[in-house]
Amino acid sequence: MRQTTAASPHLVEIAWEACNQVGGIYTVIRSKVSAMIEYWGDQYCLVGPFFPQQAANEFEPTEDYSDVFGKAVLELRAQGVECYYGTWLVTGRPKIVLINPYSAFGQLNEIKYFLWENHKIPTSNEDLLHQVLAFGHQVKQFLAIVAQKAQVVAHFHEWMVGSAIPDLRREQVPVKIVFTTHATLLGRYLAMNDPNFYDQLTAVDWQKEAKNFNIEPAVSIERAAAHGAHVFTTVSEVTVRECIYLLDRIPDTVLPNGLNIRRFTAMHEFQNLHLTYKKKIHQFVMGHFFQSFPFNLDKTLYFFTSGRFEYRNKGFDLTLEALARLNHRMKEAKSDMTVVMFFVTKQSFHSINPGVLHSKALMEEIQETCKAIEDQVGERLFYDAAASTDYRLPSLNDYVDDYWKLRYRRTIQSWKTHQLPPVVTHNLVNDQTDEILHFLRTSNLINNADDRVKVVYHPDFISPINPLFGLEYGQFVRGCHLGVFPSYYEPWGYTPLECVASGIPAVTSDLSGFGDYVKKHVKKYSEKGIYVIDRHDRGFDESAEQLTEHLFDYVEMSRRERITQRNKVESLSEMFDWKKLLVHYERAYQLALGVPQE
Repeated sequence: MRQTTAASPHLVEIAWEACNQVGGIYTVIRSKVSAMIEYWGDQYCLVGPFFPQQAANEFEPTEDYSDVFGKAVLELRAQGVECYYGTWLVTGRPKIVLINPYSAFGQLNEIKYFLWENHKIPTSNEDLLHQVLAFGHQVKQFLAIVAQKAQVVAHFHEWMVGSAIPDLRREQVPVKIVFTTHATLLGRYLAMNDPNFYDQLTAVDWQKEAKNFNIEPAVSIERAAAHGAHVFTTVSEVTVRECIYLLDRIPDTVLPNGLNIRRFTAMHEFQNLHLTYKKKIHQFVMGHFFQSFPFNLDKTLYFFTSGRFEYRNKGFDLTLEALARLNHRMKEAKSDMTVVMFFVTKQSFHSINPGVLHSKALMEEIQETCKAIEDQVGERLFYDAAASTDYRLPSLNDYVDDYWKLRYRRTIQSWKTHQLPPVVTHNLVNDQTDEILHFLRTSNLINNADDRVKVVYHPDFISPINPLFGLEYGQFVRGCHLGVFPSYYEPWGYTPLECVASGIPAVTSDLSGFGDYVKKHVKKYSEKGIYVIDRHDRGFDESAEQLTEHLFDYVEMSRRERITQRNKVESLSEMFDWKKLLVHYERAYQLALGVPQE
């Protein structure tokens, strides 16, 4: 921890996803807390929006308002703002201030008027934008109070909290401002809709495109925040170019994302954990596939990809093309291996496919029947062994009652089917237009018995209450063999990093911040279980072929080689611990405070 006094700078970190899980920024903020507390101690505080349902799960109010932040909260309440002070119940237990945006809705017309009058930021009547604008106004009030009591560095994450920045500068509030864009809003929209996004980046008319996508207010806030900050940052070198052309400011420094790796090391038992959770996935796979046809689970590999449904941005299109090619190549090579590929994302669905649930239920009934037979045979065999003078093993079939024989036969008969295992586990709302399903059907990658690559498309996130897996997402990751994330647009990319932290090899791309970072900072990364697909200045077909090669090479590995690679990738994870990466944040704060750099 740094040496602090009452006069030392206080750090306030503002994020819409502080104590409010919406997307990837939540992981950044939450995982970084322990390292921040270790360095900043009591002079660190988070600020986020108050939403009762989220706060009920993760927030614990305090009765001690004696410090700078607590006193500011009391003054803010006196000004009519509904706000709370306490602890965020995550590792590190940081101080946090939660402010209810709705308590400033009565001032929205005035807030919107002055944003336009003073900063030419347009607004609309969307509820989310109203929450953002009200919250930004309240954050400005809070920081103005804190700044009267201490020297303050305020670190804002993303456009959703950025509307406070222009007025903080205009009113000359003595706060040093750092603003981080984790992904430019316009960049994400353009990448989803333009296959030549990177080639045309230099010629983008930001205002025209923002109006085209109906996001001009948000983009205007993001640009104002970037220009108003004393120090402007982004999360990867990949995003720097995007910031230059879409936000018109060169970032002052780059803040790569990490994880609290100690959560994942699990006392060097990751190999045992892999085996434990792989068995759980085995149970799902048997229930899903074996009613139609069996295959050797000892020669089965589990690949997966996950994330929000952005078909091109997340590289789902490239992954599917490579899987189709891999399936063909494995057939040609007469491989005896099977790959089961899981697509875990979020799409609208009516319900879980009743057939999938029914198969799982029958599978469990078969398992219960086998256990009952096992108990019956074991008990009778033991008795006869003790009583018998014949040393030969008797016919075990004689020990099973007719009831269990009949139940065993009938359950299996009712379970087996000639239908193909479904490629999607749920009944999708947009079944006919879904891009993943369209590819699978047109390429005939539909879980035929002779396919070496099988597909399970799971359009919901995995959680312990999920009736199909009964696993946490992190446990599911540990049970798989390889994560596949060859993104086209990914400013950082936590999913492959989570694999690395769990000792699971992963595929990324050089268009993701994580992949770019690996190429520049990790020697012989492929040997250590991180495969970086070249997508920068490469065509789709060339990248698909490279991904196919990587996947086929992995399939061809021996079990011992895969275990060795898991050891290497797990040992590599330490370089992504927040304790190692926090130095980048400290550099940004020193820049904001005007501390000379070596």
